[in-house]
Amino acid sequence: MAKSSNDKRIDYVEFSVGDIARSRNFYGKAFGWSFKDYGPSYCEFNDGRLFGGFALGGQKKTAGGPLVILYADRLDETQRRVEEVGGKIVKPAYSFPGGRRFHFSDPDGYELAVWSSK
Repeated sequence: MAKSSNDKRIDYVEFSVGDIARSRNFYGKAFGWSFKDYGPSYCEFNDGRLFGGFALGGQKKTAGGPLVILYADRLDETQRRVEEVGGKIVKPAYSFPGGRRFHFSDPDGYELAVWSSK
């Protein structure tokens, strides 16, 4: 049997959230993601490259775990948009070899990062 192109790759990201409508609003406005509902307790998102989901299950309670990192052509504009729609900057933009990035928390308390090579 031939190996699939997705073998051993991250295929899906799922967030446990307290309010699906709030998550849709935040990620839709901040990053332009599209959505497909699967009943009142689950919503799939698509960022144009990766699929994931919002599962109704309460707000995130603990820190840690994998850091999801998004890419933006215009880092400053993206940070402004994240803040405008309710994201909290937890690590201001900083430079590193290869680019710049900032970290934010979403309305459910998940910490994510956004980076740019520009």
